[in-house]
Amino acid sequence: MITLPRFRAEDLQVETKPDSTPVSEADRGAEERIRELLGRARPNDGIIGEELGSEGSATRRWIIDPIDGTKSYVAGRPTWATLIALEEGGELVVGVASAPALGKRWWASRADGAYADGARIHVSDVTAIEDATVGGFDRGWEALGMATQYRALVERAARVAAYGDFYSHIQVAEGGADIAAEPVVNVWDLAALLVIVEEAGGRLTDLEGRRTAAGGNVLTTNGKLHDEALGALRA
Repeated sequence: MITLPRFRAEDLQVETKPDSTPVSEADRGAEERIRELLGRARPNDGIIGEELGSEGSATRRWIIDPIDGTKSYVAGRPTWATLIALEEGGELVVGVASAPALGKRWWASRADGAYADGARIHVSDVTAIEDATVGGFDRGWEALGMATQYRALVERAARVAAYGDFYSHIQVAEGGADIAAEPVVNVWDLAALLVIVEEAGGRLTDLEGRRTAAGGNVLTTNGKLHDEALGALRA
């Protein structure tokens, strides 16, 4: 275990990456350890990670975000997680989100459902945005020309949940929220979440409505609200 012992450590070493986002010694240490374990167990598989890049070109690869929510981690907030996904032949088939500071773990595999600590999880049955809870980021929408639309969507909703990073989308998967959107994401942010959200009965697409975890931007919903939420953001 690397991330939890260094969480809230007074001597935690933090740097700023070229994209102005933080990276800590725990981010790098966790990814190094995961790569080491995968290298032993699956030496022929490819790997792509946020901090250490890509290696291998196999049709089977692991996608790693050692700490999704580094800003929360550095600030001492518990809403961060290690995300690991497995892709086979271009299809994401396994997703795991482990949040040790919350004492929770979510996982899913194709055709086997989504789970939180062993209990099956499902998206909500909410069918109207006016009854929905919306989570996500309220910054970054200006660059997409969607700031007005995002605010209008939030104002229509019944509630706003101040979740960020993976936790917004996990809440959609387990029914605590109904819609979550982010204007800027990468493949390691989404790969595990796509499997978990879909196996829980929800949808994850980009803001064009394409089912993808390649990155760029993202909308997750309980499925019932997806088309309407997409339309609202693109109005």
